[in-house]
Amino acid sequence: MPTRSWRPPPCLRACGVITLLIAFSPGEASPVTVERDGATVHLCVDGETHRLSREQALALRVAVGDALERRVEFFRTAGRYRRDGSYAVARRAADTPGNEQVFDSFAALRALFASLPAEFGAEAVGDEGVTGSRRHLVVRHLAEHPAFDCALVSERPLRAEKVEG
Repeated sequence: MPTRSWRPPPCLRACGVITLLIAFSPGEASPVTVERDGATVHLCVDGETHRLSREQALALRVAVGDALERRVEFFRTAGRYRRDGSYAVARRAADTPGNEQVFDSFAALRALFASLPAEFGAEAVGDEGVTGSRRHLVVRHLAEHPAFDCALVSERPLRAEKVEG
């Protein structure tokens, strides 16, 4: 196997935790393995091995984390894919944790949507464990996010309906 050293730019060099955590999910065609041998980390991607120093491995971890984290904004809500794999739904203009609902993953939000009836409101979302004003936030986010086939049918009370597709 060819071995190649990866060198991050100086702005990515970091220090900290010894373990290398890479948070992406490769398909079967793209296996990834990571092994440590003393001060060197061996990262194998698609059969090609890359030797990294501890500092390079830490910089790679930061870079991968930055690539995984992103925010998508809609009319009144926003979704944030977080470094730890969770997905947070928030009010678009809010910046405090009390104004967001965190799901273990985007798949968990999909599962919540699948469990809801054809027409639903805050009470149905509340039955699934979302509390307080975040119930309304989640209803609105589901209606605004293009990954969910539903639309608002009423503002007062706030209700959404799944669109048959």
